Amino acid sequence: MIYPIVAYGDPVLKKVAQNIQKDDPGLDLPKLIQDMYETMYEASGVGLAAPQIGLGIRLFIVDTDRMEDSETGIKKVFINAQILAEEGEKWAFQEGCLSIPNIREDVYRKPKIRLKYFDENWQEHEETYEGVAARVIQHEYDHIEGKLFIDHLSSLKKTLLKSKLSNISKGNVKVDYRMKFPAQK
Repeated sequence: MIYPIVAYGDPVLKKVAQNIQKDDPGLDLPKLIQDMYETMYEASGVGLAAPQIGLGIRLFIVDTDRMEDSETGIKKVFINAQILAEEGEKWAFQEGCLSIPNIREDVYRKPKIRLKYFDENWQEHEETYEGVAARVIQHEYDHIEGKLFIDHLSSLKKTLLKSKLSNISKGNVKVDYRMKFPAQK
């Protein structure tokens, strides 16, 4: 099932997501993960977090094989992820977001992260990622922490984007994937 992507302005995007319990009877995790991949691919994304489909749980997926300039692609599921460390000098990279369509801005992030998480089989991992893979993971991780990439921008940049963001929340934006707009009745 392909979910609509929740647009900027929806409160679920600004809330810290809740941990997932392994034996949650109300959650068909394998089906949800499959649906999230379908949703992400339909929207031509390289990452998708559960809050972006309206679910306030700590789950995100990435597939950087889909990026043209990805040096080492990864396709993974991250459950209850926790960033343990970020290292190196921050570097700029132009980011975009399925929840904030048609806006791309340089975001500064550290190039190396150490992360602890569970995979889709509830195996625990502690791994280090660098470069573009680290960048995509940090972006998706922000979603489960209630942050958006625009939260990393200067006050001036945010002010300049205010009308575009307002239009997105009202549904006054062209996209080629399904979206749910918070200010649309």
